Amino acid sequence: MRIDSIMRALADPTRLRMMRLLGVMELAVGELAQVLGQSQPRVSRHIGILCDAGLAERHREGSWVFLRAQSAAGRPVVEAVAGLLAAAEEQDTEFRATCEEDRRQLAAIRAARDESAANYFAAHAQDWDRLRSLHSPDAQVEAQLLDALGDAPLGALLDIGTGTGRMAELFAPRAASIVALDKSLDMLRVARAKLQHLPAGGAELVQGDFANLPFAAHRFDTVLLHHVLHFAQDPATAIAEAARVTKPGGRIVIVDFASHEREELRERYAHARLGFSDKAMAELLQDAGYRVSAPLALHGGELVVKIWLGEREAASARQQPKKKAMQ
Repeated sequence: MRIDSIMRALADPTRLRMMRLLGVMELAVGELAQVLGQSQPRVSRHIGILCDAGLAERHREGSWVFLRAQSAAGRPVVEAVAGLLAAAEEQDTEFRATCEEDRRQLAAIRAARDESAANYFAAHAQDWDRLRSLHSPDAQVEAQLLDALGDAPLGALLDIGTGTGRMAELFAPRAASIVALDKSLDMLRVARAKLQHLPAGGAELVQGDFANLPFAAHRFDTVLLHHVLHFAQDPATAIAEAARVTKPGGRIVIVDFASHEREELRERYAHARLGFSDKAMAELLQDAGYRVSAPLALHGGELVVKIWLGEREAASARQQPKKKAMQ
C-alpha cells in the first residue's frame, strides 16, 4: 500500500463519495452507479482506482460484482483515511450535504433488496413451512443453540450455508466478525437483504462450497453448520474442510436432524442424508480432529433436531477423514 496511490485515489469527488457510501454498506457496481447517478463503466473505472490503492476490494457473485471498503483492522493507514473522511464531512458543509443525499438514496437500494427477498420467500414459502412443521419451532432451536454456546466469545465466526442469513444475524452481537457463506446466489441475495441493517463490515457474504472452502487454514474461532450437513453427499469432506479453517481450540457447532426415515425429503427438498446418529456424527468430528461434547436434542416434532459441538485439537492431531456413507 503506497501513500501516493492512496492520495491520488482520494483526489476525486466521486471516489470520496464512494468511500463514504462503502462505510455504510457493501454495494454492487450497479447499485453504486444508481446512487451516484453515473454510468456503470465510469463507476467501474473509479472502483479500479480505489481497489488498486488498497482502499476497497471487490468480489464476484455470479454476474454481479460487489464492492466493500477494505477492512481497517491491522491497517492504520486505511483507518486513518476513514477518520479523515468522517472529519471532512463534519467540517465541509457541501461535502456533508452530498454524503447525506447519497445515504438517503441507499433507502431505494435497501427497498429493492427487501422486495427481491420477499419475492423469493413467497415463491418457496409453502415448501419451507411444510418442512418447519416437522420439527421444533425455530425460536426454540435458536434459544437452545445460544444456550449451548454459553458466554464464551465467538471470535471470528464462519456461518457455512448461511441461507437466509438468520444465524449470522443472531450471532452478530456476540462475534468479533462474521463470514456468511452460501453456494446459492439466490440465498446470498436473501441474506444480504436481511443483514443490510448491520454496520458496514458486520457480516461478509461469500459465495462458496462447503466441500472446498475459499479460506486459509486456521482462520475462524467458531464454525457453524445450521441445517446444512444433510445436503452433503460426503459429510466427511465437509467437516474436514470446516476443521481445516478452524483455529486450534476453536469450536464447531452442527445443527441438523437426528436419523429418520422420511424418504420423501430426498426428492422434495434434495436432502442427501436422512439425518445423523450420534455415533456417526461423533466419528465424523473425531476423524476431522475435534473433541466431541455431549449432543443436545430437541424433540418438538416428528423430526428431532440435534446440536453437536466439538473443539478443534492441535493440527498435528488431525487424521484423514473416513469416507463412508452415514445416516
